[in-house]
Amino acid sequence: MPPTCRFRNVHPRSRLTGCKQHGSQHSCHPTCRPEALMVDQYCGGRPSPARRIHLSPPDVGPTEEALVVAAMRSGWVAPAGPDLDAFEREVADRVGCGYAVGVSSGTAALHLALVAVGARPGTVVVVPTLTFVATANAVTYTGAEPVFVDCDPATGNVDVDLLPDLLDDLRRRGRRVAAVMAVDINGVCADYARLLPVCAAAGVPVVEDSAQALGSTYEGRHAGSFGRVGIFSFNGNKIMTTSSGGMLVSEDSVLISRVRRLSTQAREPVAHYEHRDIGYNYRLSNVLAALGRAQLRRLDGMIERRRALRERYAKLFASVPGTRILGDGDAGSNCWLTSLVVEPATAGWRAADLGEHLAAHDIETRPMFKPMHRQPAHLGRRAVVTGAADRLFASGISLPSGSTLLGADADRVFQVVEEFLVRHR
Repeated sequence: MPPTCRFRNVHPRSRLTGCKQHGSQHSCHPTCRPEALMVDQYCGGRPSPARRIHLSPPDVGPTEEALVVAAMRSGWVAPAGPDLDAFEREVADRVGCGYAVGVSSGTAALHLALVAVGARPGTVVVVPTLTFVATANAVTYTGAEPVFVDCDPATGNVDVDLLPDLLDDLRRRGRRVAAVMAVDINGVCADYARLLPVCAAAGVPVVEDSAQALGSTYEGRHAGSFGRVGIFSFNGNKIMTTSSGGMLVSEDSVLISRVRRLSTQAREPVAHYEHRDIGYNYRLSNVLAALGRAQLRRLDGMIERRRALRERYAKLFASVPGTRILGDGDAGSNCWLTSLVVEPATAGWRAADLGEHLAAHDIETRPMFKPMHRQPAHLGRRAVVTGAADRLFASGISLPSGSTLLGADADRVFQVVEEFLVRHR
């Protein structure tokens, strides 16, 4: 390896591909791979000005290293241990819920939440069509049928106005509704002041998919605390990460006890292996919980940096006709992702044009979620739609939003965006 290469002794996965900075003969630069988990201070050198900029990369460093190493040295490397217990307490305290259960992914948390509220074959679950596929897939894991409902075009969250008629129609048809799922898109909480009374009147519990919203608030309450049960994701691209992981939170101690038992293969508390129910291998490891504890300590700072990026994007596009920031003005959002909505007839360009321009400069973007009623895996399912989610998918683009996007890298993103806007005036 040439002496000029600063990126020695980094994660071995970084050696699997060529490095733009140093050449393909020694694949050393950790940021050459999208899934790289390293950040600048962890690599031991200054980043290349031309390195790839990702949408929402992990933000990890010495604090996380110290807690993970301590957990490993303690011998608690299985899905049980003091860090897992502490992590659950700390998340519950942060959210303002009485109980929490750490699991292996946000999808696992969704599955267990739905099982806990009674989703099973013969029931239906109302799901926002604008969401990541895990929300809908978790319903199918239980044998229940997802029924999709469109979104509020201003926020991307469920259109509460569509729910009363839908729930009434399902009741008249004799369909048992196990739950209404609310998804807090991009960290903006759903309109719970209106949603909860509608569901309460219909006798239907709310499962809150706050996978993207840890740290967000709505009318003074934390995301995840509104439904019968709420869930968070700690995937690598989320506001904070445990590499892979998730959490359920609830005030219902009975529900939490059942979820905890199901997450460990539903093993009975006896000396031998006894299983009266079908359970799942969904428990979070103690080592990953240690990573989560470090991330939770830094959460407020990471949110602050994402909010600063959101504000900077909002100022940039405020004078650009035909553009708006999805959910802008929500002071409680954690600003997990900043998504721009473009009206081509007014702007004179498409969201995809901006995405292609940024991609040419090695800057990652992503279209808004493709609606579930358009996904091949869920075609033919019932959907109550207004066209709002379809329009957001066609006209929305998520811009680099991570808490590691600082200094010269942030300036580079905004410079490239400004160059695009100048060309399209």
